[in-house]
Amino acid sequence: MGDAKDLFKVEKNEKVGRYAVASQDLKAGDLIFSEVPFAYGPKSDSPCLCLGCLSAVDCTYLCSSCSWPVCGLDCEKLKVHKENECPVFAKANVKFQAVEDPSDVCLQYECITPLRVLLGKERDPKTWEEDVSLMEAHNEERKSRPIWDFNQHNVVEYIRGPCKQEQFSEELIHTVCGILEVNAFEARTPGFYNIRCLFPKLAILSHNCISNIHHAVDCTGNGELNDCTVNVRASIDVPKGGELYSSYTYSLWPTLVRREFLRESKYFECTCERCADPTELGTHMSSLKCQRCDNGVIISTNALDDICEWKCTHCDFKTHGRAVRKVFAAIQNEVDQVEWVGGPEGIQQRETIFKKYRSVLHPKNAYMTILRSALTQMYGKAEGYTLEDLPDVVLERKIELCQHLLEVLDVIEPGRSRIRGMTLYELHGPVMIHARHQYQYGAFGQEDFKQKLQESIDILGQSVEILKNEPVSQPEGQLGQMAQSAYEQLRENFDMLVETAV
Repeated sequence: MGDAKDLFKVEKNEKVGRYAVASQDLKAGDLIFSEVPFAYGPKSDSPCLCLGCLSAVDCTYLCSSCSWPVCGLDCEKLKVHKENECPVFAKANVKFQAVEDPSDVCLQYECITPLRVLLGKERDPKTWEEDVSLMEAHNEERKSRPIWDFNQHNVVEYIRGPCKQEQFSEELIHTVCGILEVNAFEARTPGFYNIRCLFPKLAILSHNCISNIHHAVDCTGNGELNDCTVNVRASIDVPKGGELYSSYTYSLWPTLVRREFLRESKYFECTCERCADPTELGTHMSSLKCQRCDNGVIISTNALDDICEWKCTHCDFKTHGRAVRKVFAAIQNEVDQVEWVGGPEGIQQRETIFKKYRSVLHPKNAYMTILRSALTQMYGKAEGYTLEDLPDVVLERKIELCQHLLEVLDVIEPGRSRIRGMTLYELHGPVMIHARHQYQYGAFGQEDFKQKLQESIDILGQSVEILKNEPVSQPEGQLGQMAQSAYEQLRENFDMLVETAV
């Protein structure tokens, strides 16, 4: 498996099945492989999207061939639609049923991506047999879950019934649904809508809650069957023969939440080094502060047992894993409620939650870290909170938020990760402006200011090294271009910046 240029090879054992290892020593940033998806399309629970470019639509324009939503004439001609579901729908006379709100979840879209995978099986039987059919579908486990009946009604019966695709058995369609649920990766269209892509090579990589690779998907929206190329790079140095790990979950979640997600959606119990350590490798992302004593930290007595006892490290206080999970769920709910609140109000609401739980959670607890991550992106951008507007105390707050976030990322997302590149970018600005203020106030001498200015430029340079590999179709790639331009200008104008600072 893999092209001559691919820097990995596939191995196999009875315990985990197929997995990937480095075929040579890898340096952080090395491109391990690129691939196009076997199929891609709307996620489950998707709103109405153009079936060509996968942008949001109001459903007023329907494809002239199949009567399903597209943006217009150009999009109905795109191959991903024209050579997949379009002829199927047209031949069977299956028309899109009008909806009241196209931005709501549209169950008619549940069949689209599974159907594209099934048609891909007919179009490319070799890749199906050698790669896709070997992916885990977990049909036995899924049969006892509500998702099985949901797929039976919305996908299996729809494809075999109204769409008249009886050549695909019920079992095969359920298997395809399972393959997508367990193995598909999310990607964003140029319009920033989340879709799912099935990458055969990327799916081989085993899970670990600390990944040693970084993947970036470039969806151009050109509607080709092979759009959405993924580039997979080493995020840290990996020795020849070292296993390559992807992460199937959100790295900023605490262990209880990550393991629950993996159990429910990927059908396995994670026992990685991070999950097995009650302190999450010293980050304390799952730890709480003890309310009974001054310095105590409450941690699990067995991190791989979700319902075990949790104890204070300094006193005799005990609680239960279920109680901790309820605390996490309550905080998650509060964080979710402000997720889409932007501007000054978004900053204030997040700071309120941060202060509320500061006495309950360890300073580096996952939810404090999640709030820090959001705040680092918001300070400096919201109205009244632009970098030039911020007083020194708020500049110091942003610097502190970035530094504390980076300390956690050093452990859970080491090396060249997207979030690290963005955090470094957010850090360089306040470091430079705060130093300039200190120089202007006379708190810094010129040499101190030069040192801080160089530190800011070096931080930005590190950000550029990471973000330069992000697709320019995505916000991170566009930020990378801005960072590169700013980095070059700062280096060229260093002396002038020093001279004009006062």
